[in-house]
Amino acid sequence: MSSVVRADLSSFTSSHTSSRVHPEPAMAEELPAVDHFDRLPDPLLLLVFNKVADVKSLGRFCVVSRRFHSLVPQVGNVFVRVDCVISDDDSSSHSSPDKSRSSISSLFKAVFSSIGKPFQALGQLFGPKRSASMASVPSAVHGHSSSASLSMGAENDGELDQGGVTHHSPTQVLKNFNEIQFLRIELPSGELGIDDGALLRWRADFGSTLDSCVILGASSVIHSESSAVFEDGFEGSCSNYNTADENGNLPESFYSNGGLKLRVVWTISSLIAASARHYLLQPIIQEHKTVDSLVLTDADGQGILCMNRDQLDELRTKPLSVSSASKRTLVPALNMRLWYAPCLELPNGMVLKGATLVAIRPSEHPAVKNEVSEGSWISSAFEEPYGTAAKMLVKRRTYCLEMNSF
Repeated sequence: MSSVVRADLSSFTSSHTSSRVHPEPAMAEELPAVDHFDRLPDPLLLLVFNKVADVKSLGRFCVVSRRFHSLVPQVGNVFVRVDCVISDDDSSSHSSPDKSRSSISSLFKAVFSSIGKPFQALGQLFGPKRSASMASVPSAVHGHSSSASLSMGAENDGELDQGGVTHHSPTQVLKNFNEIQFLRIELPSGELGIDDGALLRWRADFGSTLDSCVILGASSVIHSESSAVFEDGFEGSCSNYNTADENGNLPESFYSNGGLKLRVVWTISSLIAASARHYLLQPIIQEHKTVDSLVLTDADGQGILCMNRDQLDELRTKPLSVSSASKRTLVPALNMRLWYAPCLELPNGMVLKGATLVAIRPSEHPAVKNEVSEGSWISSAFEEPYGTAAKMLVKRRTYCLEMNSF
Protein backbone atom coordinates (compact mmCIF):
# COMPACT_ATOMS: atom_id res chain seq x y z
CA MET A 1 0.00 0.00 0.00
CA SER A 2 2.73 2.47 0.97
CA SER A 3 4.73 1.59 -2.12
CA VAL A 4 1.74 2.46 -4.30
CA VAL A 5 1.38 5.93 -2.65
CA ARG A 6 5.09 6.66 -3.10
CA ALA A 7 4.84 5.73 -6.78
CA ASP A 8 1.90 8.12 -7.30
CA LEU A 9 3.72 10.98 -5.56
CA SER A 10 6.88 10.49 -7.63
CA SER A 11 4.89 10.52 -10.88
CA PHE A 12 3.07 13.73 -9.83
CA THR A 13 6.36 15.41 -8.90
CA SER A 14 8.04 14.51 -12.19
CA SER A 15 5.11 15.71 -14.27
CA HIS A 16 4.87 19.00 -12.33
CA THR A 17 8.62 19.61 -12.67
CA SER A 18 8.57 19.00 -16.43
CA SER A 19 5.70 21.46 -16.90
CA ARG A 20 7.72 24.25 -15.26
CA VAL A 21 10.93 23.59 -17.20
CA HIS A 22 9.16 23.52 -20.58
CA PRO A 23 6.60 26.39 -20.76
CA GLU A 24 3.81 26.35 -23.27
CA PRO A 25 4.69 28.02 -26.65
CA ALA A 26 1.53 30.11 -26.43
CA MET A 27 2.88 32.00 -23.42
CA ALA A 28 5.87 33.36 -25.44
CA GLU A 29 3.61 34.63 -28.26
CA GLU A 30 1.64 36.77 -25.84
CA LEU A 31 4.62 39.13 -25.26
CA PRO A 32 3.91 42.58 -26.88
CA ALA A 33 6.05 43.59 -29.92
CA VAL A 34 8.19 46.74 -29.51
CA ASP A 35 8.72 49.18 -32.45
CA HIS A 36 12.04 50.80 -31.59
CA PHE A 37 11.57 53.40 -34.34
CA ASP A 38 8.69 54.89 -32.35
CA ARG A 39 11.14 55.65 -29.56
CA LEU A 40 12.98 58.21 -31.76
CA PRO A 41 11.97 61.78 -30.87
CA ASP A 42 10.40 64.06 -33.51
CA PRO A 43 13.41 66.42 -33.71
CA LEU A 44 15.67 63.51 -34.61
CA LEU A 45 13.31 62.34 -37.35
CA LEU A 46 13.12 65.88 -38.73
CA LEU A 47 16.91 65.99 -38.79
CA VAL A 48 16.91 62.84 -40.94
CA PHE A 49 14.20 64.24 -43.24
CA ASN A 50 16.13 67.47 -43.71
CA LYS A 51 19.21 65.50 -44.72
CA VAL A 52 17.16 63.62 -47.32
CA ALA A 53 15.58 66.88 -48.64
CA ASP A 54 14.43 65.35 -51.97
CA VAL A 55 10.74 66.13 -52.35
CA LYS A 56 9.93 62.79 -54.03
CA SER A 57 11.47 60.82 -51.18
CA LEU A 58 9.67 62.98 -48.64
CA GLY A 59 6.42 62.25 -50.47
CA ARG A 60 7.04 58.52 -50.05
CA PHE A 61 7.72 59.03 -46.34
CA CYS A 62 4.25 60.54 -45.98
CA VAL A 63 2.57 57.21 -46.73
CA VAL A 64 4.67 55.22 -44.23
CA SER A 65 2.72 56.27 -41.16
CA ARG A 66 0.51 58.97 -39.73
CA ARG A 67 3.42 60.22 -37.69
CA PHE A 68 5.60 60.67 -40.77
CA HIS A 69 2.70 62.30 -42.58
CA SER A 70 2.45 64.93 -39.84
CA LEU A 71 6.23 65.55 -39.67
CA VAL A 72 7.11 65.92 -43.37
CA PRO A 73 5.33 69.32 -43.77
CA GLN A 74 7.68 70.67 -41.07
CA VAL A 75 10.83 69.94 -43.10
CA GLY A 76 12.92 73.09 -43.63
CA ASN A 77 15.39 71.90 -46.29
CA VAL A 78 13.71 70.89 -49.57
CA PHE A 79 15.13 69.92 -52.96
CA VAL A 80 12.89 69.75 -56.04
CA ARG A 81 14.18 68.11 -59.21
CA VAL A 82 12.14 69.25 -62.22
CA ASP A 83 11.97 66.53 -64.86
CA CYS A 84 10.54 68.54 -67.75
CA VAL A 85 9.79 72.11 -68.81
CA ILE A 86 6.51 72.56 -70.66
CA SER A 87 6.10 75.53 -72.98
CA ASP A 88 2.88 77.39 -73.68
CA ASP A 89 3.36 76.21 -77.27
CA ASP A 90 1.94 72.66 -77.33
CA SER A 91 3.97 71.68 -80.34
CA SER A 92 7.22 72.73 -78.73
CA SER A 93 6.49 70.64 -75.65
CA HIS A 94 7.11 67.50 -77.68
CA SER A 95 10.35 68.70 -79.21
CA SER A 96 13.66 67.20 -78.22
CA PRO A 97 16.25 69.09 -76.16
CA ASP A 98 18.61 69.24 -79.14
CA LYS A 99 15.93 70.75 -81.35
CA SER A 100 14.98 73.30 -78.70
CA ARG A 101 18.57 74.34 -78.15
CA SER A 102 19.15 74.55 -81.88
CA SER A 103 16.21 76.92 -82.26
CA ILE A 104 17.58 79.17 -79.50
CA SER A 105 20.99 79.27 -81.15
CA SER A 106 19.40 80.13 -84.49
CA LEU A 107 17.40 82.91 -82.84
CA PHE A 108 20.46 84.58 -81.40
CA LYS A 109 22.42 84.19 -84.61
CA ALA A 110 19.63 86.02 -86.42
CA VAL A 111 19.36 88.74 -83.80
CA PHE A 112 23.07 89.49 -83.58
CA SER A 113 24.16 88.88 -87.14
CA SER A 114 24.63 92.62 -87.73
CA ILE A 115 26.78 93.47 -84.71
CA GLY A 116 29.94 95.39 -85.59
CA LYS A 117 32.98 96.75 -83.80
CA PRO A 118 33.03 97.26 -80.94
CA PHE A 119 30.00 97.62 -78.54
CA GLN A 120 28.24 100.83 -79.50
CA ALA A 121 25.48 98.95 -81.34
CA LEU A 122 24.28 97.09 -78.23
CA GLY A 123 21.68 99.70 -77.38
CA GLN A 124 19.97 99.27 -80.76
CA LEU A 125 19.17 95.61 -80.15
CA PHE A 126 16.52 96.04 -77.49
CA GLY A 127 13.55 97.56 -79.23
CA PRO A 128 10.05 96.07 -78.88
CA LYS A 129 10.50 93.85 -81.91
CA ARG A 130 13.62 92.27 -80.43
CA SER A 131 11.94 91.58 -77.13
CA ALA A 132 9.02 89.94 -78.90
CA SER A 133 11.30 87.61 -80.77
CA MET A 134 13.05 86.61 -77.57
CA ALA A 135 9.83 85.51 -75.91
CA SER A 136 10.49 81.97 -77.05
CA VAL A 137 13.89 81.74 -75.37
CA PRO A 138 12.70 79.60 -72.41
CA SER A 139 13.06 76.26 -74.14
CA ALA A 140 10.66 73.35 -73.97
CA VAL A 141 12.67 70.40 -72.78
CA HIS A 142 10.64 67.20 -72.97
CA GLY A 143 11.61 64.70 -70.31
CA HIS A 144 10.40 61.64 -68.46
CA SER A 145 7.11 61.63 -66.59
CA SER A 146 7.45 63.02 -63.10
CA SER A 147 5.71 64.77 -60.27
CA ALA A 148 7.39 68.10 -60.96
CA SER A 149 7.44 70.24 -64.10
CA LEU A 150 7.67 73.89 -65.02
CA SER A 151 5.03 75.51 -67.18
CA MET A 152 5.92 78.44 -69.41
CA GLY A 153 2.29 79.02 -70.36
CA ALA A 154 -0.65 80.74 -68.74
CA GLU A 155 -1.35 80.38 -65.05
CA ASN A 156 -3.19 77.25 -63.99
CA ASP A 157 -3.88 75.19 -60.92
CA GLY A 158 -0.44 73.60 -61.06
CA GLU A 159 -1.45 70.44 -62.93
CA LEU A 160 -0.88 69.81 -66.62
CA ASP A 161 -1.94 66.80 -68.66
CA GLN A 162 0.57 66.05 -71.39
CA GLY A 163 0.36 62.85 -73.38
CA GLY A 164 -1.68 61.13 -70.66
CA VAL A 165 0.86 62.00 -67.96
CA THR A 166 -0.10 64.46 -65.24
CA HIS A 167 2.66 66.91 -64.34
CA HIS A 168 2.66 69.03 -61.19
CA SER A 169 4.39 72.38 -60.98
CA PRO A 170 6.84 73.04 -58.13
CA THR A 171 4.23 75.40 -56.67
CA GLN A 172 1.76 72.52 -56.47
CA VAL A 173 4.36 70.09 -55.12
CA LEU A 174 5.45 72.47 -52.36
CA LYS A 175 2.03 73.70 -51.26
CA ASN A 176 1.83 71.37 -48.21
CA PHE A 177 5.25 72.35 -46.83
CA ASN A 178 4.79 74.95 -44.09
CA GLU A 179 8.29 75.72 -42.80
CA ILE A 180 10.69 75.71 -45.77
CA GLN A 181 13.87 77.66 -45.03
CA PHE A 182 16.29 76.40 -47.68
CA LEU A 183 14.85 75.63 -51.11
CA ARG A 184 16.80 74.30 -54.09
CA ILE A 185 15.18 73.65 -57.48
CA GLU A 186 16.99 71.91 -60.32
CA LEU A 187 15.93 72.17 -63.97
CA PRO A 188 16.62 69.21 -66.29
CA SER A 189 19.17 71.13 -68.39
CA GLY A 190 20.51 74.58 -69.17
CA GLU A 191 18.39 76.70 -71.49
CA LEU A 192 21.26 77.77 -73.73
CA GLY A 193 22.67 75.69 -76.53
CA ILE A 194 26.40 76.14 -77.03
CA ASP A 195 28.91 74.57 -79.39
CA ASP A 196 30.45 71.24 -78.46
CA GLY A 197 33.57 71.76 -76.40
CA ALA A 198 32.68 75.34 -75.45
CA LEU A 199 32.23 76.50 -71.86
CA LEU A 200 29.46 78.73 -70.51
CA ARG A 201 28.72 79.30 -66.82
CA TRP A 202 26.69 82.06 -65.21
CA ARG A 203 25.47 83.08 -61.78
CA ALA A 204 22.80 85.71 -61.17
CA ASP A 205 21.57 87.22 -57.90
CA PHE A 206 18.09 88.76 -57.85
CA GLY A 207 15.90 90.76 -55.52
CA SER A 208 12.87 92.33 -57.14
CA THR A 209 15.17 92.78 -60.13
CA LEU A 210 18.71 91.83 -61.13
CA ASP A 211 21.33 92.62 -58.47
CA SER A 212 24.37 91.11 -60.16
CA CYS A 213 25.41 88.57 -62.76
CA VAL A 214 28.76 86.96 -63.54
CA ILE A 215 29.36 85.05 -66.77
CA LEU A 216 32.36 82.87 -67.58
CA GLY A 217 32.85 81.52 -71.09
CA ALA A 218 35.48 79.94 -73.29
CA SER A 219 35.39 78.99 -76.95
CA SER A 220 36.95 75.63 -76.11
CA VAL A 221 38.44 73.71 -73.20
CA ILE A 222 41.48 71.46 -73.43
CA HIS A 223 43.32 69.50 -70.76
CA SER A 224 46.87 69.62 -72.10
CA GLU A 225 49.49 72.03 -73.39
CA SER A 226 49.30 70.67 -76.91
CA SER A 227 49.53 73.07 -79.82
CA ALA A 228 46.19 74.54 -80.80
CA VAL A 229 44.70 77.12 -83.15
CA PHE A 230 43.26 80.14 -81.35
CA GLU A 231 40.42 82.45 -82.33
CA ASP A 232 42.60 84.90 -84.22
CA GLY A 233 44.37 82.16 -86.16
CA PHE A 234 47.51 82.08 -83.99
CA GLU A 235 49.03 78.64 -83.71
CA GLY A 236 51.17 77.55 -80.80
CA SER A 237 51.22 76.80 -77.11
CA CYS A 238 49.35 78.76 -74.44
CA SER A 239 52.52 80.32 -73.01
CA ASN A 240 53.73 81.44 -76.44
CA TYR A 241 50.40 83.04 -77.22
CA ASN A 242 50.18 85.06 -74.01
CA THR A 243 53.75 86.32 -74.59
CA ALA A 244 52.59 87.74 -77.92
CA ASP A 245 49.99 89.88 -76.15
CA GLU A 246 51.67 91.22 -73.04
CA ASN A 247 49.59 94.42 -72.93
CA GLY A 248 46.31 92.53 -72.64
CA ASN A 249 44.79 94.32 -75.63
CA LEU A 250 42.02 92.67 -77.58
CA PRO A 251 43.45 91.54 -80.92
CA GLU A 252 41.99 93.20 -84.01
CA SER A 253 40.80 89.83 -85.26
CA PHE A 254 38.63 89.52 -82.11
CA TYR A 255 36.23 92.01 -83.73
CA SER A 256 36.28 90.57 -87.24
CA ASN A 257 36.10 86.79 -86.86
CA GLY A 258 33.02 86.52 -84.64
CA GLY A 259 34.71 86.54 -81.25
CA LEU A 260 32.93 89.70 -80.12
CA LYS A 261 29.57 88.59 -81.46
CA LEU A 262 29.84 85.26 -79.63
CA ARG A 263 30.48 87.01 -76.29
CA VAL A 264 27.50 89.29 -76.82
CA VAL A 265 25.33 86.23 -77.48
CA TRP A 266 26.60 84.58 -74.29
CA THR A 267 25.90 87.70 -72.24
CA ILE A 268 22.40 88.49 -73.44
CA SER A 269 21.22 84.89 -73.61
CA SER A 270 22.43 84.29 -70.02
CA LEU A 271 20.58 87.39 -68.82
CA ILE A 272 17.39 86.30 -70.57
CA ALA A 273 17.63 82.80 -69.08
CA ALA A 274 18.20 84.25 -65.60
CA SER A 275 15.29 86.71 -65.86
CA ALA A 276 12.97 83.94 -67.11
CA ARG A 277 13.88 81.76 -64.13
CA HIS A 278 13.31 84.67 -61.75
CA TYR A 279 9.84 85.27 -63.21
CA LEU A 280 8.85 81.63 -62.65
CA LEU A 281 9.80 81.78 -58.96
CA GLN A 282 7.28 84.48 -58.04
CA PRO A 283 4.38 82.25 -56.88
CA ILE A 284 6.68 80.04 -54.81
CA ILE A 285 8.28 83.02 -53.06
CA GLN A 286 4.94 84.65 -52.32
CA GLU A 287 3.48 81.39 -51.00
CA HIS A 288 6.35 80.44 -48.69
CA LYS A 289 7.21 83.36 -46.42
CA THR A 290 9.66 81.32 -44.32
CA VAL A 291 12.21 80.73 -47.11
CA ASP A 292 15.62 82.24 -46.23
CA SER A 293 17.61 80.93 -49.19
CA LEU A 294 16.51 79.94 -52.68
CA VAL A 295 18.65 78.46 -55.46
CA LEU A 296 17.44 77.63 -58.97
CA THR A 297 20.01 75.69 -60.96
CA ASP A 298 20.14 73.06 -63.71
CA ALA A 299 21.51 69.55 -64.08
CA ASP A 300 24.15 70.75 -66.58
CA GLY A 301 25.57 73.26 -64.11
CA GLN A 302 25.24 75.94 -66.77
CA GLY A 303 23.49 78.62 -64.73
CA ILE A 304 22.50 79.30 -61.14
CA LEU A 305 20.08 81.89 -59.76
CA CYS A 306 20.42 82.74 -56.06
CA MET A 307 18.29 84.74 -53.64
CA ASN A 308 19.04 85.37 -49.95
CA ARG A 309 16.64 86.45 -47.21
CA ASP A 310 16.90 90.20 -47.91
CA GLN A 311 16.41 89.68 -51.64
CA LEU A 312 13.40 87.44 -51.06
CA ASP A 313 11.81 90.03 -48.77
CA GLU A 314 12.45 92.70 -51.39
CA LEU A 315 10.62 90.70 -54.03
CA ARG A 316 7.67 90.15 -51.70
CA THR A 317 7.30 93.86 -50.96
CA LYS A 318 8.25 95.57 -54.24
CA PRO A 319 6.30 95.26 -57.48
CA LEU A 320 7.95 93.13 -60.13
CA SER A 321 8.85 94.75 -63.45
CA VAL A 322 7.86 92.32 -66.19
CA SER A 323 8.99 92.40 -69.81
CA SER A 324 6.07 93.51 -71.98
CA ALA A 325 6.72 90.94 -74.68
CA SER A 326 7.71 87.78 -72.80
CA LYS A 327 7.24 85.97 -69.51
CA ARG A 328 10.38 87.13 -67.74
CA THR A 329 11.55 89.85 -65.39
CA LEU A 330 12.62 93.10 -67.03
CA VAL A 331 16.41 93.46 -67.11
CA PRO A 332 17.44 96.99 -66.02
CA ALA A 333 20.07 99.20 -67.65
CA LEU A 334 23.45 97.65 -66.91
CA ASN A 335 27.11 98.46 -66.44
CA MET A 336 29.43 95.64 -67.46
CA ARG A 337 33.11 94.88 -67.10
CA LEU A 338 34.78 92.40 -69.40
CA TRP A 339 38.08 90.55 -69.08
CA TYR A 340 39.51 88.48 -71.92
CA ALA A 341 42.44 86.09 -72.30
CA PRO A 342 43.20 84.36 -75.62
CA CYS A 343 44.52 81.44 -73.60
CA LEU A 344 44.20 80.80 -69.86
CA GLU A 345 46.05 77.91 -68.27
CA LEU A 346 44.72 76.82 -64.87
CA PRO A 347 46.79 75.16 -62.13
CA ASN A 348 45.03 71.81 -62.65
CA GLY A 349 46.22 71.64 -66.27
CA MET A 350 42.96 72.78 -67.86
CA VAL A 351 43.36 75.35 -70.63
CA LEU A 352 40.57 77.76 -71.58
CA LYS A 353 40.88 79.17 -75.08
CA GLY A 354 39.22 82.52 -75.62
CA ALA A 355 38.45 82.81 -71.89
CA THR A 356 36.01 85.63 -71.12
CA LEU A 357 34.64 86.93 -67.82
CA VAL A 358 31.78 89.43 -67.67
CA ALA A 359 30.67 91.08 -64.41
CA ILE A 360 27.32 92.86 -64.55
CA ARG A 361 25.61 95.31 -62.20
CA PRO A 362 22.57 97.56 -62.71
CA SER A 363 23.53 101.11 -63.69
CA GLU A 364 21.72 102.46 -60.63
CA HIS A 365 23.58 100.14 -58.26
CA PRO A 366 25.52 102.22 -55.69
CA ALA A 367 29.26 102.31 -56.20
CA VAL A 368 31.36 100.29 -53.78
CA LYS A 369 34.42 102.09 -52.43
CA ASN A 370 36.18 98.98 -51.20
CA GLU A 371 37.53 97.35 -54.36
CA VAL A 372 38.40 94.16 -52.47
CA SER A 373 34.82 93.57 -51.36
CA GLU A 374 33.58 94.66 -54.77
CA GLY A 375 35.64 91.98 -56.46
CA SER A 376 34.78 89.21 -54.00
CA TRP A 377 31.34 88.61 -55.53
CA ILE A 378 33.06 88.02 -58.88
CA SER A 379 35.77 85.62 -57.74
CA SER A 380 33.39 83.63 -55.51
CA ALA A 381 30.67 83.23 -58.14
CA PHE A 382 31.88 79.83 -59.40
CA GLU A 383 33.07 76.57 -57.93
CA GLU A 384 36.51 75.23 -58.74
CA PRO A 385 38.25 75.14 -61.11
CA TYR A 386 36.23 78.01 -62.60
CA GLY A 387 36.60 80.15 -59.48
CA THR A 388 40.36 80.14 -60.07
CA ALA A 389 39.79 81.10 -63.70
CA ALA A 390 37.73 84.12 -62.60
CA LYS A 391 40.42 85.22 -60.14
CA MET A 392 43.05 85.01 -62.87
CA LEU A 393 40.99 86.92 -65.41
CA VAL A 394 40.18 89.90 -63.15
CA LYS A 395 43.93 90.62 -62.98
CA ARG A 396 43.95 91.37 -66.69
CA ARG A 397 42.95 94.55 -68.49
CA THR A 398 39.33 95.62 -67.87
CA TYR A 399 36.90 96.77 -70.58
CA CYS A 400 33.85 98.74 -69.45
CA LEU A 401 30.55 98.45 -71.33
CA GLU A 402 26.97 99.63 -71.00
CA MET A 403 23.69 98.01 -71.96
CA ASN A 404 20.15 99.39 -72.13
CA SER A 405 17.20 97.84 -70.31
CA PHE A 406 15.36 95.09 -72.17
